Amino acid sequence: MDLNVLMVDDHPPIIEGYKSILSYNTFGYNLHTVAAYSCEAAYFIITEKLKPIAFDIVFVDVTLPPFKEKNMDSGEDLVLLVKEHLPEAKIIMLTSHTESLVLFRILNECQPDGLLIKSDFLSDEFLLAFDTIVKGGKYYSSTVRNQKNDLISNVKTLDSYNRQIIILLSQGIKTKNFHEYINLSTSAIEKRKVAIKDYFGIIKGTDEDILREARKQRLI
Repeated sequence: MDLNVLMVDDHPPIIEGYKSILSYNTFGYNLHTVAAYSCEAAYFIITEKLKPIAFDIVFVDVTLPPFKEKNMDSGEDLVLLVKEHLPEAKIIMLTSHTESLVLFRILNECQPDGLLIKSDFLSDEFLLAFDTIVKGGKYYSSTVRNQKNDLISNVKTLDSYNRQIIILLSQGIKTKNFHEYINLSTSAIEKRKVAIKDYFGIIKGTDEDILREARKQRLI
C-alpha cells in the first residue's frame, strides 16, 4: 500500500529516525515522506493550492518553532490546520511532555488518532502504533494509557482557562504577561486564580502554593 506521510519536527535527525524505523515495516507499506521543521514550513505544505499532496498520515511534534504571522504557536495549532485542509489524514502527535494538564488538553482539543510520549516507545511499538492507526484504530503510548482515567477525573472540573493558567504559571510566565497567551483581562485572571485556590483548598495562598498543589496532584 502506498502512503503519503508528512512528518513535522524541528529536529531533522528525529525525522530521519522515524523514516528509518518505518522503512523496516513488514506490513507492506510503501511510504512517500515529506518533512517540515517548523509551523511555517508545515503551513505552506498543508495549504498548498497548486499541487496539494493528499497526505494519509501526519506526524506532528507538539513543540515547534512558531509561525506568528498565522498565529501558530505549536503543533497543537498545526493539528487544527491539518483537520481543516486534510480531513482524511490520520494524525499522530508526539511529545516529551508528561504533565497531566498538557496531555488532557491535547487529547480533548486536538483529538489525535495517536498520542505518543517520546520516552515511552521503541521501534517495535512505533511500528505497531503506525499500523494500528493506518487501519483505523487509535493508539496511545503507555504513559497516556496509564494516566488516561486519572486525566479525566483529576482535570475535568478545571475549565480550559483555569488549566491554561496553571500551565502558564508552571512555565514561569508572569501574570502581567498572561494576556499574550489567553484572551482574559488581568482582573479576570486574578479572579480565576482565586477559584483555582478554592479548588485546591488553598486559603490565602500564592502562585507557588498553586504550583505545589498541582504537582502534588500530578497535574504538572
